[in-house]
Amino acid sequence: MSTDISTAVGTEDRIEDGTEDRTPSERPQQPERPGRSAPAAPPAVPPVARRTPRVAGLLLGLLTKTAAIAVLLLLWELAPRFDLVDRTFLPPFSDVLDAWFGLLDNGQLASNTQASLTRSLTGFGLSVVIGVPLGLLIGWYRPLATLLSPLLELFRNTAALALLPVFVLVLGIGETSKISIVLYACVWPILLNTVSAVRSVDPTLLRLARSLDLSAPRLFQKVIVPASVPVIFTGIRLAGAVSILVLVAAEMVGAKAGLGYLINASQYNFAIPQMYAGIVTISVIGVAFNQLLVALERRFTAWRAPHDR
Repeated sequence: MSTDISTAVGTEDRIEDGTEDRTPSERPQQPERPGRSAPAAPPAVPPVARRTPRVAGLLLGLLTKTAAIAVLLLLWELAPRFDLVDRTFLPPFSDVLDAWFGLLDNGQLASNTQASLTRSLTGFGLSVVIGVPLGLLIGWYRPLATLLSPLLELFRNTAALALLPVFVLVLGIGETSKISIVLYACVWPILLNTVSAVRSVDPTLLRLARSLDLSAPRLFQKVIVPASVPVIFTGIRLAGAVSILVLVAAEMVGAKAGLGYLINASQYNFAIPQMYAGIVTISVIGVAFNQLLVALERRFTAWRAPHDR
């Protein structure tokens, strides 16, 4: 009975203030109680807006990396023009660029670059094939390391260029001596870094692998080689730089082609812009080769955490 009375009173009140005859859309909205409102959906971010910060970050990183080189080239261009240096011995960079395109047009740059890359990559590839397996063996088998340690210490401290006359006398002035000197110079960084990488493998990983009764080949495949790859690639990158530097020096002695020969011949003929064009070409090749090795290192060490790189 009390329920009917309260219902009737509520109905009369709604009739008096006119809310009974209004449609649901015309009725005044009652404020929702705090704590019960549904969370508002975040505004959708368009794909272009998500991509913009990433592109801006890439551009900023590119500008940061190239700023120092741009300043160097600007100084190189302006210093000879304002007589800060003798332009006879240091021509403006624009003159060097014109000489570079001239060498490219007459085919000298392509032929000499091909000769140098063939020698350098051959010696470098042979050093990787020899240095990495030998370093794994020496690093893993202590008796072998003890036996070869005095010999390794002797040759690692003998500069490759100091042995260049020996290579020329024994192997002649042909391609064999130049590839051999590159091989000799490159094998030591790879070999020594590989030995160090094997010896620095975490002992906990080795004990865990042995507890799983892994055979020696599986132990090498699953534990030692993956753990050693970062340090091995450090040696490979060092060898990549050495392969170009040593080859250029070797090509300046008794060579008939190559970037080292081009630089040396340009100096003797007093073709200074062509000499600098050869030097710039060597620098660009060195940077490109190093970036290629960095990309390969990232490919083979993709399992590592980002903060470990």
